[in-house]
Amino acid sequence: MVTGDKTQRALISASRLMARLDDPACIIVDCRFNLMDPDAGRAAYDAGHIPGAHYADLDRDLAAPVAADGAGGRHPLPDPARIGRLFAAWGIGPESTVVAYDDVGNAIAARLWWLLRWVGHRNAAVLDGGFGAWQAAGGDCSTAPPKPTRSPGAFVPRPGAMPVVAAEAVAAGLAGDRLLLLDARAADRFAGRSEPIDRLAGHVPGATNTPFQHNLDADKCFRSPSQLRAYYGAIIGERPIGSVAAMCGSGVTACHTLLALEAAGWPGAALYVGSWSDWISGGRRDIAGDDHAGNDKN
Repeated sequence: MVTGDKTQRALISASRLMARLDDPACIIVDCRFNLMDPDAGRAAYDAGHIPGAHYADLDRDLAAPVAADGAGGRHPLPDPARIGRLFAAWGIGPESTVVAYDDVGNAIAARLWWLLRWVGHRNAAVLDGGFGAWQAAGGDCSTAPPKPTRSPGAFVPRPGAMPVVAAEAVAAGLAGDRLLLLDARAADRFAGRSEPIDRLAGHVPGATNTPFQHNLDADKCFRSPSQLRAYYGAIIGERPIGSVAAMCGSGVTACHTLLALEAAGWPGAALYVGSWSDWISGGRRDIAGDDHAGNDKN
């Protein structure tokens, strides 16, 4: 179990962030992004953001280019050296606290939280409630870009600090009942009744649907650790957390599940990075859902 202090580092309230707004050791990153309109996030940032915040584009900054055959999914992990240079340019150093936020319940911001942890930076958090919580608390907004970093941070990426799992290991783990796979997509997408993004609908046979929205209250703040423990505990049971992995459409909102698990006291679950968009690449894996038999090939 993690301690309460570690949980507090993963989630920061608007009031606590306000108190650190002038702290040079606190780096704020705006992660607003719309999968259906990729330019909308930057436009929202330009219209008004938390003062001093940098902007991270999901497609360009928090992911690598998509492979021609789709293998690896829509949001592969970025090159560690490249993202290390980006973090350094933002002024992130070993002692920096990085706070990410968005306006969709931190579904995108959680990806930056996870990436920071993946390359070995422990002091990463998301703004609980996101930009809406900031506005509701009366936080100032700015249209000005962040001040130039006087000297780039001494950021040295050390990838591998967070566990990942590939499609082959997912298939083998599910077949041998050695893996619990949590799918963070909405129920309609999981069931195959709706698929607005990927070319095929359905889910990985044997996966369990845990929509990331279930991690949140009506105000888009994370539910309490005890509520998250009750929700995920009923699903995980006595399994060791090392036998749990999270997925979604492309490995982004799955990070929200991993953040919720950590807040609940269960760090150590893996990310299926490619997720559904990787699973359906190549035309060789089973799919399940309302419109598919369990042994259908895509």
